[in-house]
Amino acid sequence: MKNLLFLSLLGFSFASGQGTVKRQVIDANIGTIQYGIASFYADKFEGLVTSTGEKFSQKKLTAAHNSLPLGTWIRVTNLRNKKTVIVRVNDRLHHRNTRLVDLSREAAKRLGYISNGLAKVKVEVLGLKKPEFADEPDEASVDK
Repeated sequence: MKNLLFLSLLGFSFASGQGTVKRQVIDANIGTIQYGIASFYADKFEGLVTSTGEKFSQKKLTAAHNSLPLGTWIRVTNLRNKKTVIVRVNDRLHHRNTRLVDLSREAAKRLGYISNGLAKVKVEVLGLKKPEFADEPDEASVDK
């Protein structure tokens, strides 16, 4: 009986959404700033389909983010060295991942944190249109 009650409570907890991280998509208000931890995609994701339906490439300047609308352009700044990169959100992080953003290898390389694996970053929303002042191409011409 005691085990049955525990299992019932456990089932209720998951059914009611407790114990899982829920993130709601927010508006991409230009100028919105977020702070958090950035990581970068493992090579095993190369060629897999992203949330937008395109194939993931480590050479493109793209990102996974859980609360910004897909297609949002963001400026990511490494708070340690002040390097910045402009990327487009085209994927979502795993729902249990607590990081703010997951970048392609090329974007992480430009921010200078490949050897560390993680970086404290500032994310600034630029909008849904590709910024004219973005000097970074949508796809990097550098080989792996």
